Amino acid sequence: MDYVIMIGQLMLSLSILIVLHECGHFFPAKWFGTRVEKFYLFFDPGFSLFKYTKGETEYGIGWLPLGGYVKISGMIDESMDLEQMKEPAQPWEFRSKPAWQRLIIMLGGVTVNFVLGFLLYAMVLWIWGENYLPTENATYGIYADSLGQEMGLRDGDFVLEAGGTKLEKFNDRLTLREIIINNASTLKVRRDGQIIDLPIDEKFVTILSGSDNKGAVLYEPRIPFEIKAVDTDGPANGILKAGDQVIALNGKRYDYFNELGRQLVKLKEQDIDLTVVRDRDTLTTKLTTNEKGFIGIERNGPDDYFTMETQEYSFLSALPAGTSKGLSFLGDQFKAFGQMFKGKIKASESLGGFGTIGSMYGTEWIWERFWKMTAIISLILAFMNLLPIPALDGGHVMFLLYEIITGRKPSDKFMEWATLIGFILILGLVVYANGMDLIRWLQG
Repeated sequence: MDYVIMIGQLMLSLSILIVLHECGHFFPAKWFGTRVEKFYLFFDPGFSLFKYTKGETEYGIGWLPLGGYVKISGMIDESMDLEQMKEPAQPWEFRSKPAWQRLIIMLGGVTVNFVLGFLLYAMVLWIWGENYLPTENATYGIYADSLGQEMGLRDGDFVLEAGGTKLEKFNDRLTLREIIINNASTLKVRRDGQIIDLPIDEKFVTILSGSDNKGAVLYEPRIPFEIKAVDTDGPANGILKAGDQVIALNGKRYDYFNELGRQLVKLKEQDIDLTVVRDRDTLTTKLTTNEKGFIGIERNGPDDYFTMETQEYSFLSALPAGTSKGLSFLGDQFKAFGQMFKGKIKASESLGGFGTIGSMYGTEWIWERFWKMTAIISLILAFMNLLPIPALDGGHVMFLLYEIITGRKPSDKFMEWATLIGFILILGLVVYANGMDLIRWLQG
């Protein structure tokens, strides 16, 4: 069921983005009197799942969910309809239109994706706002996970800055971003009342951006171990109660959940002693962990201990804020490409196919996360489509700009070969990315 939810979210998101992207080509083509022969969600080699014709255009849904397309008369594209190009140019064809009109038609798709990405970011801010934990409110400091410990962080540290950037919001993703994207070489932390600069080895740019560490946690808020609820079919049922605060495991004192939990999961299917505080009384209980080292409880989280803040936005204030977030995301993509060229980020490790993208939606359908992911993918599609690769919109734009500047139009034969080579490159990249997903799944 979890995979069904992930796939469902991915398919809905892609369908929205593909249809709107193709509308970005379709409507300018119509406005300039250019004939559009097909408008398809997904590709339809051999047959389509659904189709109907209205006017001069066939609308349909293909069976291969790798994208979508509009087939514009008189244009060399992925359809590779070369027979049409052998006929004399007709006034309704793409090739008969002025270069500036063809440029607008080709830029329409990525324009829609850019605008949509900014708008979705803005709508998420307007509807849900931003919930966050101020760094100063995390009064117990951090729990450093294994990667954080390898970097030099310690339980109880307060992470204040990354590479000179103040971390006013408690979020290890912000720290990751500064290290991977902005080459932060130091972390400023408060440890035992002293402010220290913690050097970060540049190897962590590669480590943190690797596929093995996607979603890996550097640190979390450190909190006490207080039980919120007990599973009726878990090991703790009838032994522990909601409100109990666990303070020791097998006689060893632990003041925080994170440290105790780190030890607890090592004790799979073992008898353990837990010391808890209940109604001002301290007592020791015995139970047996399950095969995962769990005891079958739900614990209080950071929301129960710390004062969270919500930054709310009006519709008008959300628009520039959403645009700013979208531009910041795009800036990070440019910087990430720069890190790849420098060899600090491995393209093979960062590249992912539909499996990687789908996993980012999560196994629970949460609309806020769904629309955030849709905004992100919309901007990624716009960014990737603008790359000057033949068969992509950016390739067509590159050749059109050449025509506008020089006054010379590339020959149809050149465009045929360029489009074919570009299409093979893109197909190879898709196969490679999804192949990497498959290998990681088999190894995982």
